[in-house]
Amino acid sequence: MRIKFTKMHGLGNDFILMDNLNEEIGNHLNYPVISKKLCNRHFGIGADGLILILPSEIADFRMRIYNSDGSEAQMCGNGIRCFAKYVYENQLISKKKFAVETLAGIITPELVFMNETITGIKVNMGIPKLMKNEIPIKGKDNLPVINETLEINPEQNVKITCVSMGNPHCVIFVDDVNLVPINEIGPQIEHHPTFPEKTNVEFIQILNKKELNFRVWERGVGETLACGTGACAALVAGVLNKKIKNQAVIHLRGGDLDIELIKNGPVFMSGPAEFVFQGEMEINEPIH
Repeated sequence: MRIKFTKMHGLGNDFILMDNLNEEIGNHLNYPVISKKLCNRHFGIGADGLILILPSEIADFRMRIYNSDGSEAQMCGNGIRCFAKYVYENQLISKKKFAVETLAGIITPELVFMNETITGIKVNMGIPKLMKNEIPIKGKDNLPVINETLEINPEQNVKITCVSMGNPHCVIFVDDVNLVPINEIGPQIEHHPTFPEKTNVEFIQILNKKELNFRVWERGVGETLACGTGACAALVAGVLNKKIKNQAVIHLRGGDLDIELIKNGPVFMSGPAEFVFQGEMEINEPIH
């Protein structure tokens, strides 16, 4: 079976997009297996994740996203921006603001234009969730986790603040993100028994009240150049810890995102999405 695909990225966080609006392909492919094959950077197309464009009964579209390890994610901030730009530029929708069904709920992207050219996408990412059962985090007391101690191993503890943006995030404030041994600490926290569904891990360096540096270890992927939901979680954690204002520029390794937290309301994320290339690929293992 030959499949058509489009490669896109949001600040270097890259994705393979497949138009499955007729769902013919979806009836044949085992997506956990296919995502690992397609996302492989040596034997496939290469990407951090696979995004499916699907019909929805409750929104304009439905998005499913599979990480490069085959696991399915609830949401992806950089992915939703790529999704929004793709469906508009491929004339699948004419509205500049529309609703997308995800496992994290209905997400609303809005295309930003200058001289009829898309310059960015602003996304209502929803209201952040802070309670342990919402993230989820193990523990009987259903309270927020703000600046609490997590034992990584018998010799190492970190202070964590946890947020769900439809997917789990563990935010850690550090003096210098460049000095973090992320390949060592990231997997230990991702798979820590405290997080029954694993977690994304963000390392945050506060530069001033409206600016911070950011590195991320993404659940099911590893370190990536950007994470939209992680940037949102980082801002929320910064506000909760009184380290930053409710609107700030997040400097990710792949570029900048503008994040704003509305008091007692949702988080808005603004940033770019870029086309890379289109192509076709033969798939020889579509069995469910």
